[in-house]
Amino acid sequence: MWEQAKALKVSRPDRELLESLIRSGRTPQKVVLRARIVLGAVAGRSNNALAQELGVTRATILLWRRRFQKGGVQGLLRDAPRGRPRAALSKSKVASIINATLEKTPKDATHWSSRSMAAAQGVSQSTVVRVWQAHGLQPHRVASFKLSRDPEFVSKLRDVVGLYLAPPDKAIVFCVDEKSQIQALDRTQPALPLRRGRPESRTHDYVRHGTTTLFAALNILDGTVIGRCQPHHTHVEFVAFLEDIDRATPRRREVHLVIDNYGTHKHPVVRNWLAAHPRFHVHFVPTSSSWLNLVERWFAEITRKRIRRGTFKSVPILVRAIELYIRENNKNPKPFVWTATPSAILRRVRRCMAMQESAH
Repeated sequence: MWEQAKALKVSRPDRELLESLIRSGRTPQKVVLRARIVLGAVAGRSNNALAQELGVTRATILLWRRRFQKGGVQGLLRDAPRGRPRAALSKSKVASIINATLEKTPKDATHWSSRSMAAAQGVSQSTVVRVWQAHGLQPHRVASFKLSRDPEFVSKLRDVVGLYLAPPDKAIVFCVDEKSQIQALDRTQPALPLRRGRPESRTHDYVRHGTTTLFAALNILDGTVIGRCQPHHTHVEFVAFLEDIDRATPRRREVHLVIDNYGTHKHPVVRNWLAAHPRFHVHFVPTSSSWLNLVERWFAEITRKRIRRGTFKSVPILVRAIELYIRENNKNPKPFVWTATPSAILRRVRRCMAMQESAH
């Protein structure tokens, strides 16, 4: 038989604090329970009766009686650490993991996983994860880059970014490009619709029904888009698209075009057209710098929202879907805001070039 537990002794300030914890609506319920256990023990209630009244086990009553006797009210406010304390990792082991991540690769793979690194270093997988997170290492990821070798990179960069940050007064700035080889893809079997607990499903194989090329001009000030789909993307189609831009813009407004260095854009026929339309001014982005052309960002949007998951049984159906997207875009356009200055971009390019040179 268990002996009757002795009533706990508590100071008046502690009693008032325990009662205030119970009354407060902000006290976590687990702390309220602990305070009720202690006050019940102070009142002389038996452990069994108190356990039955509060809906807990006798062991819980004994635990928080002892915790209060040892740590007072503060001992009720925090949980004791569970499990064995984590063994400290030596600085040499941390350095070994970091160096192996940065300078070596496993014999059977192109990059480390947390499991392979843990096996190689004789530590747990969670230890490797903690070290990688603490030092910003992500060997499972790879990013792509392309450094422009254009000898006029700086001047072209300043020209284009200058247009974005400070567009000319009473002028229109368009970012122009073509998205070629957009495929009208149809699935070999009907898709399974979205259901609770199951995503939309479709076959992995598809049928090609032809391609189209989307010519687009993004107005950087208001986000509207002038678009035209063509079966090809030669200088003939590009001149026709320039005619579209010419008709769609007020005659007295200057028009600035940001375009890339694709050969079609520099064709003699295109140059002659531009010479005959002096209100058009062309700004070429540096070679291998398509990221400077904001229409590429818009191309990413239409690809993600309308093209990639679309099912198109013919090219005309694909073209109608693209044209509908453009009309909806222009009803509530949202321009992309460029914020990076030429100086900030050049600093990042120089850092990348320095890292590239040091790697060799």
